[in-house]
Amino acid sequence: MSTREQGSSEANISAGQKMLSAVSGSLLTSLLVTPLDVVRVRLQSQSKSSSIPRSSHSFAALFTSQSPNLGVTACCREVFWMSNTSPVCLAASAPATTPLGTLAASSTPPAAQCAIDESRQKTFTSTLDGLRKIARHEGISSLWRGLSPTLVMAIPANVIYFTGYDSLRSNHRSPIRNYIPDTYAPLVAGSIARVAAAAAISPIEMFRTRMQAAPSGASGVTVFKDTLIGLRKLAHTQGFTSLWRGLTLTMWRDVPFSGIYWWGYEAIRDNLVSMRNVSRDQLLHLRSSQDHTATFVDSFVAGATSGAIASIITTPFDVGKTRQQVLESDGSRARSNIKAGYVMPEERSMPRFLYHIWKVEGVSGLFRGWAARCLKVAPACAIMISSYEVGKKMARRMNEKNASQS
Repeated sequence: MSTREQGSSEANISAGQKMLSAVSGSLLTSLLVTPLDVVRVRLQSQSKSSSIPRSSHSFAALFTSQSPNLGVTACCREVFWMSNTSPVCLAASAPATTPLGTLAASSTPPAAQCAIDESRQKTFTSTLDGLRKIARHEGISSLWRGLSPTLVMAIPANVIYFTGYDSLRSNHRSPIRNYIPDTYAPLVAGSIARVAAAAAISPIEMFRTRMQAAPSGASGVTVFKDTLIGLRKLAHTQGFTSLWRGLTLTMWRDVPFSGIYWWGYEAIRDNLVSMRNVSRDQLLHLRSSQDHTATFVDSFVAGATSGAIASIITTPFDVGKTRQQVLESDGSRARSNIKAGYVMPEERSMPRFLYHIWKVEGVSGLFRGWAARCLKVAPACAIMISSYEVGKKMARRMNEKNASQS
C-alpha cells in the first residue's frame, strides 16, 4: 500500500484517537506478557558461572576457598545470597550455621544439599522452568514484578512510537512519504519512531529491568524502594546521564527491530489481504472496509510473525542491554577499576561487550533467553498492533458516522 493511499486512510483519525488506541493496546499487552519479560530478564542476567554443582560433594568443595564466616543454615529458611546469581550463600544466623571447613570435611551432607536446593531454585534452564520456579518459590505475583514501571514506560513509549510511525508514513509533509520509496518507507519510519520512543523512556526501562532482576525473598514494596535508592545513588555517584546507561545497546536492539518489524508487518498484512484475490488498487478499500474480526486476525498474524523474526535477529543486543543495565556497581568501585586499569565488561563499548560475551560464553550466551524473548515479543507485537488497528478502525467508523449525521 502506498504512503499516499495510507495518508488518505488515516486522514479522518485524530491524533488523540490514535493515542487512545495505543494506550489501550499498551495496557492489555503489559498485563499479558510481563511474566515472560520477568523470566527473560532473569535468564539473561544469570551468568554461565551460576551453574549448579551436580552433587553435595562438589558443592561442599566449592566453599573450601571461601571465608570461614560463610555457611548454610540447617533449615535453609533464610539464605542471604552473595549476589543475584551466585550459588554461594550466607547463613541467616550464627547459631544455625555450619562452618564451611566442617562442611567440606563432614560426611553428613544435609546442609550442603539444602543449599544446593536453594541455588537450584534461583537458576533457570528454560522459559517454562523459570515460570514454574518463580511461581512456586516466590509467589504468582512475582511474575508481574515491575508491572507498574512497565505501564509507566509502555504507555508514553507506544504513544510516541505508534503515532509517530503513522505520522511519518501518512502525513503529507513527511519527508519519508515524499522521498523514500514505498518498499523501504516502513523500515525507515519504524526506525526513526523507535529512536524517539527509546530515548524518552530509557531511565524508566532501567528501573523496570532492575526490579525484575532482583532476587527473591523481598516484597514488591521493598524491591521498589531498594531499586529507587540504587538509581538515586547511581545518579549521585556517576552523574544524571548514567540513568541512560544501556541506551546505545537499546538503540542497537530496538532500531533494527522496529525497522524489520514494520517492514515485515506491512508486507505480511498486505499479502494476507491480497490472498482474498483482490488487486492492489482494491487493497486500501478492503483494508479500510474490513470488519473488526478480519482486521484483528490479519493484524494479529502479521504482528506475531514479524515480531518473532525481528526478536530472534536482535536477541544478542537485548542480552547486552540487559546485563549492562543490571550491573550493580557504585561510583567508587568504578573509579577504582579505572585507576587500576581495569574496565568491567559491562562498561565496555557495545561491540566489545558482545564480543566478550561470545568469547566467554559462546553463541549460546549471545542468544540466552531467546525463547523467552520470542514468546514475549511475538504475542506482545500481535496484541499491541491488533488492538491499535481495531481501535483506529472503531474511531474511523465513529467519525464517519458523525460526519454523515451532521
